[in-house]
Amino acid sequence: MVEGWRRAALWGMLAAKICGGWGVTWDIQWHVRIGRDSFWIPPHVLTYAAVAALVALSLRTLARETLLTRRGRSTPGSLRVFGLVGTRGTHLAWWGGAIIVLAAPVDDLWHRLFGLDVTLWSPPHLLGLLGSQVNSVGCLLLAVESYPPGHPARHLALLLGGTTLFGTFHLLLGTSILWAYQQGGLAFFLYPLLGSLFLTVALVPVARLSGSRWAPALTVALAAVIALVGGGVERAGFALFEPVPAIEEALAEDPSSTIATAYRMARENGTPVVSYTGRPRSIAWAFLPALVLSLADARRRPVVGSFAFAGAYLAIVSWSLAHMPALQPSLPRAPEILAGLVLVLAAGALGGGLGRALGWRLAPRSA
Repeated sequence: MVEGWRRAALWGMLAAKICGGWGVTWDIQWHVRIGRDSFWIPPHVLTYAAVAALVALSLRTLARETLLTRRGRSTPGSLRVFGLVGTRGTHLAWWGGAIIVLAAPVDDLWHRLFGLDVTLWSPPHLLGLLGSQVNSVGCLLLAVESYPPGHPARHLALLLGGTTLFGTFHLLLGTSILWAYQQGGLAFFLYPLLGSLFLTVALVPVARLSGSRWAPALTVALAAVIALVGGGVERAGFALFEPVPAIEEALAEDPSSTIATAYRMARENGTPVVSYTGRPRSIAWAFLPALVLSLADARRRPVVGSFAFAGAYLAIVSWSLAHMPALQPSLPRAPEILAGLVLVLAAGALGGGLGRALGWRLAPRSA
């Protein structure tokens, strides 16, 4: 019975995280195209409904196991933290959800004080993303705790949990393209540097925990499919609610904002304004590098594989960014290219080491 509740909570949280991810990417696009008219815009409602589900599922599981323990029933693998009894994975999932909930009022206050989004990297956004990652790590651990090695459900749950971990890290990358546009030179390499560091932290543990050589490539492919579906949700939402754009007034009030910069860059590129976060095309940039990581076998050679991931990712991202008209006037020169190459490769090796440490901490006895 306890195992059944844990599994139900795991799958419920994974479903909620996917829906919440769709809400976040829709919210970003809402800010870009419409502006922010209130906290209760539809993408916020979708996002925080998903957060409420995360919190309810994890807390319900902890409360149930706490009650069973008080009645003298056995709850294998559980530990008590602050009076609540549950597995390590359930506790982490609950703490992650609590951090996201804490970030919500901070985010609302931030916007009341500063108006239009300054950056995705604002303190309340980063706090919410941190909570999401803690919850994702909890889901990975709960999958290991709930299913034996080799079980198909364990493998799928790990892929989905890894996809949410990968997807949240990927959201952080988009703003760095705007930095490259504004700063030029060495800032051109900030996107592949952050990707090589953070994405490998997500992909390496999934390979170790699942025991599958191809888990990194499958994780990125699954993330791209989920992003495609999320794009459909976004388009359907805009068609359904038909929000009235107020972005021009907001841009006029703060022409130095990140969104205003995105509009200037889009005009120079001759394309519609995009957020560069959570889009299928930019996720696809990571597929071939993830395939390289899989071929190197991240289970056994995580640092070497991540180093190779970084090299492939740098080549693909640099080629893609260099073809953007807005970035061409400020492309890096030879010394900056050499420095960027060294930094990106070092970031990949560091990400592989961190991913190996995370995988070992989650399940030291995994095959």
